[in-house]
Amino acid sequence: MNQSNPTISKGIDWIMVWLYVMLVIFGIICIYSVEYKSTDHFLQTLTGFKKNYSKQLFFFAGCSVLAIFILLTDSKLFTATANISYLVGIVLILATFVVGKEIKGSKSWIPLGFMNLQPVELCKIFTALALSKYLSMPETDFRKPKSQLIAAAIAFAPLLLSILQGETGLALVYFSFLIPMYREGLPPGYLIAGVSMAVLLVVSLLFRTNTLLIAFAIIAILVFYFNRRQIRRNNRLLFIIIGAWAFSSLFVGIVVPFTFKHVFKKYQADRIFSMVGVDNPFTEKSTANLNSDEEIKAKQRKNDQQNYNVKQSKIAIGSGGLTGKGFLKGTQTRGDFVPEQHTDFIFTSVGENFGFIGTSILMLVYLGFLLRIVKIAERQRSVFSRVYAYSVAGIMFFHVAVNICVTIGLAPVIGITLPLMSYGGSSLLTFTILIFILIKLDADRQMVLR
Repeated sequence: MNQSNPTISKGIDWIMVWLYVMLVIFGIICIYSVEYKSTDHFLQTLTGFKKNYSKQLFFFAGCSVLAIFILLTDSKLFTATANISYLVGIVLILATFVVGKEIKGSKSWIPLGFMNLQPVELCKIFTALALSKYLSMPETDFRKPKSQLIAAAIAFAPLLLSILQGETGLALVYFSFLIPMYREGLPPGYLIAGVSMAVLLVVSLLFRTNTLLIAFAIIAILVFYFNRRQIRRNNRLLFIIIGAWAFSSLFVGIVVPFTFKHVFKKYQADRIFSMVGVDNPFTEKSTANLNSDEEIKAKQRKNDQQNYNVKQSKIAIGSGGLTGKGFLKGTQTRGDFVPEQHTDFIFTSVGENFGFIGTSILMLVYLGFLLRIVKIAERQRSVFSRVYAYSVAGIMFFHVAVNICVTIGLAPVIGITLPLMSYGGSSLLTFTILIFILIKLDADRQMVLR
């Protein structure tokens, strides 16, 4: 490419561009559908920036300019500034502890006047760049534990800061960086350990801690008894059994209680346990210990209030049926029955307006988007671009999967936006930068020597 006269269209993956535009515009339409009032004057509300859809349109215009700027930028700049940008991201997160604005119980926002910036959201970009830079360095041997530890520190440092801010949902997004690390050779043992912890967490929701500890001990004894001959021939098997028992017991007996008591906020922990139909055992009082019918009813009302969002969301999606009620004809979303329906619960608008067919098409579009990113990742000539592409794919997959699972009641409400569709300047800005840096890196892939 002639750097003195850059051509914006050269090498651009236009399928990615049009998928991006399609999702953003459809998101604005959905936001409009939940805010529409017959008494509103369309042009006045659109230009007055008093409605969320008009603000989102303004954000889209700004992001479009930024996207063009990224496409005109030398792709080498992203590699050269990866570490500096990561440091800036960490500093911005730390700044929220001093000058941050508290919104919905989380002091993770920096007010900018026309919008509120959420650094932990933006830091996903910087983390993807920094991780890509580290894994692409010639001296990085990802087979060694030291390199794996450094990569984990890069990926999970923002996660820890996010938890301290009270943004547990966004913190979990950073686990998506395990996908590019696994692609680059992370041993499968880490993946097995992660899946094991997930299974243990689910089991911990269903059974009491003491019951599980006794069960783990019995299972360990039985495994030891039925494999005693093999253990005599191979002492390593004994250490594996003891290690598995110790890991499970410590995780259930110490890690899980600590997480639900000190990491998750009480309402978040209550929502998680309510999904499986049990009371939070890590609170001072549970339904089993209540002494009066009034206390039981009060507890039930509290649980109903906590699950109100999800209940109304499922009602709205279910009411859409096969083909939906039609655009601007939804009663649940337009009636403000679903809280946060323009942000975290924007998927409910799709379900009510366009039904099962509409939601299925939307999910296929997201699937196509993800598959396109993976295809782009595998055709890269540099490790940096490949790691970055898989980072983008991991972040998008996590957001889409968790957001949809939340809206249909398969996951607790943790404040995860639907990429490119949910209202919010920080979210749209983050995904715009993520996607168009990838498009630019892909456009310049032929410039990279193997």
